[in-house]
Amino acid sequence: MLTIDDAGLGDPADPELLDFLRAHLDDLAPTAPPESRHALDVEGLRQPGIRMWVARDEGRLVGTVALAPLEPGHEELKSMRTSPESRGRGVGGSLLRHALADARARGVTRVSLETGSMEFFVPARSLYRGAGFAECPPFGSYVEDPNSTFLTLLL
Repeated sequence: MLTIDDAGLGDPADPELLDFLRAHLDDLAPTAPPESRHALDVEGLRQPGIRMWVARDEGRLVGTVALAPLEPGHEELKSMRTSPESRGRGVGGSLLRHALADARARGVTRVSLETGSMEFFVPARSLYRGAGFAECPPFGSYVEDPNSTFLTLLL
């Protein structure tokens, strides 16, 4: 049974979470040059204002998602990952709905994200577009990058 820990930041000291986040960065490493990889590491996830959730299936960590503030009313979706063995089972969609519901409840009016433009990211882009995200120009500190796709959703 899938559960989502809405303790806000999860527990960044949890060894299982640290391993999961390391695996996320390892998965992304071969997809683009370092300057085109924008996933937050553990220290980045510890920054003030970051809200993070973990999904568990029978106690086992199977997914993560975070929201990072950009400006009042505008947040960025970060650290969205489903474990490889759990992909295609609705974990990502559940996490995305949870994060967007949290943003709406707090009065956030726009959520944006950056994801890769490569084949590896097709499932992620499909998930986001299915949730209503549309392509947009770079936001925040991002710049145009052929390795990136920028998406946004008005809430």
